[in-house]
Amino acid sequence: QVQLVESGGGLVQPGGSLRLSCAASGNIFDYVMGWYRQVPGKQRELVAIITSNDGTNYADSVKGRFFISRDNAKNTVHLQMNSLRPEDTADYYCNAQRLTRMYWGQGTQVTVSS
Repeated sequence: QVQLVESGGGLVQPGGSLRLSCAASGNIFDYVMGWYRQVPGKQRELVAIITSNDGTNYADSVKGRFFISRDNAKNTVHLQMNSLRPEDTADYYCNAQRLTRMYWGQGTQVTVSS
């Protein structure tokens, strides 16, 4: 079992940046790692994923602004969020997937507001 703990959320002004981190309790080198977000009343949506060989995929709404990375030696995944917009406001969740196994963190809140 893998436990995931997110950090780095907070309040930021439009145009600002935040870096989210996800710390895993075990080895994640062979997991697909991802960041998802959810706004109350809406479905959870994919933000970005990174495969075990560092392939990445992003939601169209964040392409060119958000960047996902992983450090397998430290069992961490990061999401660098730049040029933040009010519509990026959400709870952000870290996800780990491998074959039939899937794990979620508890989430970290990001609020983009002036």
